[in-house]
Amino acid sequence: MSTHDGISRRRVLGMAGAVGSLAMFGSASSALAQALRRTPDQILGPFYPVVKPLHQGADLTTIPGKPGRAAGQVIHVMGRVINSHGQPVQGARVEIWQANTHGRYTHPSDTNPAPLDPNFEGFAVLTTDAEGRYRIKTIKPGAYPAGPDSRMRPPHIHFDVTGKSNRLVTQMYFAGEPLNDKDPFLQGTGAGKERLIVPLRPPTQGLEPDSRVAVWDIILETG
Repeated sequence: MSTHDGISRRRVLGMAGAVGSLAMFGSASSALAQALRRTPDQILGPFYPVVKPLHQGADLTTIPGKPGRAAGQVIHVMGRVINSHGQPVQGARVEIWQANTHGRYTHPSDTNPAPLDPNFEGFAVLTTDAEGRYRIKTIKPGAYPAGPDSRMRPPHIHFDVTGKSNRLVTQMYFAGEPLNDKDPFLQGTGAGKERLIVPLRPPTQGLEPDSRVAVWDIILETG
């Protein structure tokens, strides 16, 4: 069993247990409906890459040909792309981009004075497998100033997911970030915002001892 399979299976069992408990109170059907609602949209943002790196693997912490590693907290982000019926979306294209640990994007329009990281480009493209799974190794992004009032945006990762029938542009946020409560884009999602917020958990066997794991399933309407 792979690490990803172990995490996914435990998460599925946990959800099944939760649904089973709710069934005792006649709430299982509503919980399942909540779990399978389409992942909320978020803005594309101004920093979608204009120049994409030639290497587009799933490890964003290193750049081929460079000896260094990106600065910051290593995180493993993984999950499944599924449709509203819980079926895996095989072959979905998943684009991911983000700021570095200092809150700076590798983008010519980013005027944030925070430093660039020569070992971090912050972009990846991958394709989901037969079970709809995706997985990346990256750095937890930093917060950064945005807008005319320079308010701080909370750490987040952008996702652009294209299935056979649907496309979804969204963002994944991290649990426990105080800036989440003040972010207009996240708060503007309303009740659905909780489905965009993911806890960082300790690593499982085989991962770096000081890394963290985020498990996030992305739900398209039909796939």
